[in-house]
Amino acid sequence: MNGKPDPEELKELLQDDKTLPTNPGIHKQSPTTSHSKDGSNRGLEFLYDVPLQISVELGRSKILLRDLLKMGEGYVIELDKLAGEPLDLYVNSRLIARGEAVMVGDKFGIRLTDVVSTADRIENLG
Repeated sequence: MNGKPDPEELKELLQDDKTLPTNPGIHKQSPTTSHSKDGSNRGLEFLYDVPLQISVELGRSKILLRDLLKMGEGYVIELDKLAGEPLDLYVNSRLIARGEAVMVGDKFGIRLTDVVSTADRIENLG
């Protein structure tokens, strides 16, 4: 198993992409080019192999060390989110989007329902 999703499974998830809301305030630009200050096009292909850490968070909780040491099989930790609330998608520890859990074959996935705006992502960089 190579860790990459099956292309057929991805197709199934992406078929619904037309139903997702679009943000009219975002200027669409070709994903393979960007404009430099002098107006020339510069390819972004050199960024395609940059590894990114992606994580999906179901919720959070704080516990005491004594409770951690008592944990065993069947122990339940209460999280700060309610059932049905969206999951948070982080890329390199930065919130990028929210979505809902889906099953793709026998694997879990996330269907994005709300992508954080570009302005908000830039504001939260540092």
